[in-house]
Amino acid sequence: MTSLAQPEASPQQPAFDRARLTAWLAEHGVAHTTHDHPAVFRVEEGLDLKAALPGAHTKNLFLKDKKGALWLISARQDTVIDLKAAPKLIDSDRLSFGNEQLMWQTLGVRPGSVTALGLINDTNRRVGFILDRRLWDAAIVNFHPLENTATTALDQAAFRRVLTLMGREAKVVDFGT
Repeated sequence: MTSLAQPEASPQQPAFDRARLTAWLAEHGVAHTTHDHPAVFRVEEGLDLKAALPGAHTKNLFLKDKKGALWLISARQDTVIDLKAAPKLIDSDRLSFGNEQLMWQTLGVRPGSVTALGLINDTNRRVGFILDRRLWDAAIVNFHPLENTATTALDQAAFRRVLTLMGREAKVVDFGT
């Protein structure tokens, strides 16, 4: 497995931003396409933009459970995530949204930019990664590249390679059950 060499990050600046992430993808030969667009903060805001982009589009929830464990749920944009039922599905305690400071410290993103690609900044593996079954099965997945002014498309092989290069595994969950 390829090493994930990163510079030291200060509390103000994560190791990876969009430019470094894009360079890292290129350096590792990960095929991807990034589309710039106006900032999108909620799934509903970007529906017209996404209609022109092929693949499964995502919503991403940064959560903290009652015992302090951190979670990132990446799901297809139309997936209903019941936060009261989710703990049983993901083996956690009661869930609530993680705060902005914790999001920045672990994933290097701000609200509206939460993305599975932010796991590249979670070098201490503090955040558990949960992936919607429909994303795991999608031919193409779309995520923000650490900022909400663009969308990066990865085919499934490229996405799985990114996870491997990051040393991360997804717990795949069917939220439709």
